[in-house]
Amino acid sequence: MVNSSKKGRALDWTLLMRVLSFTKSFRKVFLLTAFLTVFAALISPIRPYLIQYTVDHFVLLGDLNGLAIMTVIMVGSLVLESLVMYAQTYYSGWVGQTVIRDIRSRLFAHLLSFRLGYFDRSPIGTLVTRVINDLETVANIFSEGLLSIAGDLLKLVIVLIWMFAISPTMTLISLIPVPLLILATWMFKNGIRKAFNEVRNEVANLNAFAQEHITGMNLVQAFNRQDVEQEAFERINKRHRKAHIKSVWYYSVFFPVVEVLQAISIALVVWWGAREIMTHPDAGLQPGAIFSFILWIYMLYRPMRQLADRFNTLQMGMVSCERIFDLLDRDESMPNKGTTPLEQVKGHIRFEAVHFEYLPGEPVLRGIDLDIQPGEKIAIVGSTGSGKSTLVQLLSRLYETKVGCIRLDGKDIHAYPLSQLRQAVGMVSQDVFLFSDTLANNIRLYQPDISLDQIQAAAEEVGAQSFIERLPGGLQFQVGERGAALSVGQRQLIAFIRACVFNPAVLVLDEATSSIDSESEALIQQATERITKGRTSIIIAHRLSTVVDADRILVMDRGRIVESGSHRQLLEREGAYKRLFELQFAVES
Repeated sequence: MVNSSKKGRALDWTLLMRVLSFTKSFRKVFLLTAFLTVFAALISPIRPYLIQYTVDHFVLLGDLNGLAIMTVIMVGSLVLESLVMYAQTYYSGWVGQTVIRDIRSRLFAHLLSFRLGYFDRSPIGTLVTRVINDLETVANIFSEGLLSIAGDLLKLVIVLIWMFAISPTMTLISLIPVPLLILATWMFKNGIRKAFNEVRNEVANLNAFAQEHITGMNLVQAFNRQDVEQEAFERINKRHRKAHIKSVWYYSVFFPVVEVLQAISIALVVWWGAREIMTHPDAGLQPGAIFSFILWIYMLYRPMRQLADRFNTLQMGMVSCERIFDLLDRDESMPNKGTTPLEQVKGHIRFEAVHFEYLPGEPVLRGIDLDIQPGEKIAIVGSTGSGKSTLVQLLSRLYETKVGCIRLDGKDIHAYPLSQLRQAVGMVSQDVFLFSDTLANNIRLYQPDISLDQIQAAAEEVGAQSFIERLPGGLQFQVGERGAALSVGQRQLIAFIRACVFNPAVLVLDEATSSIDSESEALIQQATERITKGRTSIIIAHRLSTVVDADRILVMDRGRIVESGSHRQLLEREGAYKRLFELQFAVES
């Protein structure tokens, strides 16, 4: 990770070189774009000289044939310049979009490898800003920044060479307002950079707020928070507007100043040139020089005006690059060094003195020792916050153990490749996430080798075929964002079908019946019995009535297993399980 505030300009070049490294795969196109930029800078100052030559040698002498020939030449040069500008603009945009495509793909792949703990503490809207908005700014480095700055600087040099070659004195006179232009440009550059930074920060705040509150709209409406959240949004929106208006203010002041200074330069050239021609007609200065100098002044001021804007575009691209590379350089991925193939999983699971905490000093699991035999159906019950879900998330390495060891078929789970481990351990959670797509794609999760016949067979096995047949389009039914077109029970059934299709050796059911009605619970209870048969299963349950037939029931409290046994055994002990059972029975009655 690099710190721009400490390294200053050196950092810009370091970041720039890193961005440019993404052009290696299409180096020829990038070099072609650079060549076109240089070529455009070389040929554009020629037109004013052609006009000067035409006026002095043909217009003033009344040579119509020569005028016609020069007109054709000037039109031809203009067409050539237009074609070069078209190609340069197109290819610079192509390079920029290709670079951000490659960076975005790498960034998203990197995010996919992050452990869940990172997403628990990072606003999703801010990450979306990094992946979408910041990368669009990076594209401007190529289309409006780096190459355009190089082209503008080269054009300035070429124009000045032409001007000094025609008349050094008139050139110096035309440059009298330039110190003021340089001062105005410097002030504009510093001001607009701060304004752009504020805009980027407020965009990230807007994205984070909007994403979070639109996702949680049911909570906002359920607690009648619309007015409060609207006020909060308006405060952020006003800050965003204020930042934008500040940048607009800088432009509204800077551009008129440049136009005035440009007009002064033109006025000085016309005054001095006309005076020189009238008072010293034999000095060698011709009327055509005034025409060419006016056009060259336009060519001089336009890139000077744009340089500040483009330099800030480049700087903003660098700021975005720093944020993006900070994310790319962040080592938040789950270690994946396992090399032992995980084949023919038996499902023997062992927890050995496992400790875990999400936050330092706040333990969630405290020395868990547990042995689950192949094919055994284990139920885990306990109060909220006792560590039930954390226990099974550690098994899939969604989170990492701090102390202790978890073994699958006798070997530490770290010995297996992460993808194979998670393929062996299937999970049906309480909060079933569905993508805005068809029912079939949500079941097979875009796995191309899973056919519709396999999905239908899994649906029949789970007992959900009748509910799918009632949906318009069946497996091609669009479930909506997060499955909004389906009930909670239907979403749970889809999760069961999904688990059945992927056929894991170990199945985890995490509170799969905690939020559904009695009818759906009956269907899911049947699905549970079918899908857990013959495989190692861990069922986390809030409703104790759903786990009475488990081979073994574990009772957890404050991160420890306090009781273990069958339903009957635990009731006979008259301990924590019996208190939970009687309390729940009394509530449900």
